[in-house]
Order: sequence, then C-alpha cells, then structure tokens
Amino acid sequence: MISSSLFARRTRLSSITLVYIVLVVAAVFYVLPIYTAVNTSLKNSKELMWGPVSLVHRPTLSNYVQAFGIIKRPMWNSVVITVFATIFSSILGAISGFGFSKLRFKGSNAIFLAIVLGFYIAPQSILIPLVRFIGKIGLYNTYGGLILTHTAYGMPITTLLFKNFFETLPTEVIESAQIDGCSSIMAFFRIALPLSLPGFAVVAIFQFTNIWNEYLFGLILTRGVDSQPLTVAIANLKGTTVASWNVQMAGVLLSVLPVLIMYVLFLKLIVKGLLMGSVKG
Repeated sequence: MISSSLFARRTRLSSITLVYIVLVVAAVFYVLPIYTAVNTSLKNSKELMWGPVSLVHRPTLSNYVQAFGIIKRPMWNSVVITVFATIFSSILGAISGFGFSKLRFKGSNAIFLAIVLGFYIAPQSILIPLVRFIGKIGLYNTYGGLILTHTAYGMPITTLLFKNFFETLPTEVIESAQIDGCSSIMAFFRIALPLSLPGFAVVAIFQFTNIWNEYLFGLILTRGVDSQPLTVAIANLKGTTVASWNVQMAGVLLSVLPVLIMYVLFLKLIVKGLLMGSVKG
C-alpha cells in the first residue's frame, strides 16, 4: 500500500515537472523574439556582428533617436489614418450590425452574408482595380485614399462583431422605445449605442491593431513620406547597402507604443466586452 502510494506521488511529481518544463520552453520561444528585438535595438554597428542573441555590452539609445527622426512623419500619418478609419468603420459597422440584428427585413440574411464574405476577399486580388479606382477619384497618395480603403475593408468584420454584440441586447428594450415614439435611428443612438460601449472598445482595438499593422495597402496606395504609413517606413529603415538591423528594431519597438497605449486606456472596456461575448457563447 505504501509503495503504491509512493509510486503514485512520484508519477504525479514527474507529470507536474514535465508540464513545467514544457511551459518554460514555450515561454522561452515566446520571449526570445522580444528579447532579440530589444537587445538588437540597443547595439551599435560593431556589436551587430555578434548576432541578435548575444547580450549587448554597451547599450545606446542613438538608434531610437535615428529611427524616430526618420519615422516621425510616417508615424503621424499612421495615427491620422488609423484613428479616422477605426472611427468610421466602427460607426458604420455598429449601424449595420444593429440593423441586421434588430431590424429584420426581406433579404437581410442574404445581404448580411454578402457583406461578411467580403472579409474573406484577399487584398492581393483587388489591388489593380483598387489602385485604378483610388486614382480616378483623386485620392491616390492621400490620407483619404487609405482611410476609405481601410473603412471599406473593415466593414465586414465590424458588422459581424456588432451584430453578434447587439444580439445580446434584449429586443424588448428596442421595441418599447419604438412604442414610445422613437424611430429606429433614435432607438439606435439613444439606447443601443450607449449600451454598446464595451463592444465598441473591442471592435476599436481590433480595427486599430489591424490598420496600424497593415502594410500592403500602404505600400501600394502611397508614394513618398507625405502620406506613407509607419509600416512601410519601418520596412525601409534597414537600408540598401548595409543592413541597419539595430535602427530597424528600434523603429519596430517605437511603433508598438501606440497599440500598447490603446490597450491600457481601454482595458476595462475590452475585458467587459469580451466577457459579454463569452457569456453569450
């Protein structure tokens, strides 16, 4: 009896040890890219020859200063493009999601399916007609062209997310407001919209992150730094003759800051929105 219980205890300890080993290995693989990016960004040109993993001996912030001097205009461009595209796509997605969720009409399911299918259209497949269209309306190499593109391309996913969110709101609340004289538009702005702030936070952070990190549209629809987004500018930081990986890694770390700030500012609303979605599921 004693030997069997001792064997069971040893087996349990071995299992726990194995689990911890797997978790430590997974953590190392997860942290390694972050470590190499930070480590490389602090190296000078001479220390780069020892690779990204070897620990920096003489840390320097000159790479950050150099990177910021190059990407400060593209960073501002990305802020303008991302903020406005996120606002427009979120508002339009909320209106359409509310309509498909609470205002049933003939053919609504087919229209909703057609909109959601737009999310699965690969950006590469529409580049030629997109560039021609943006050029014809005079928005090539402008903020407006990228804002319009990101707003249109974000509509399918924002509509889907808001429709699922509004499904959690009782339909009786909307119907009672309509009985009291509110139109559908007034019911949306006065009742549904104030209640959807957690959903807005989730959709906004999702859109903000996607648009901020998007590269292809920024590369194709811009020329020069006047309206060039940050991702394209960071890709050019490496240089042509000599690869300045330290400067590029510094630029990458600087580009992460706005997304981190968004997460910190809207953390409570994001958690609330995610919990509401999990309760529904």
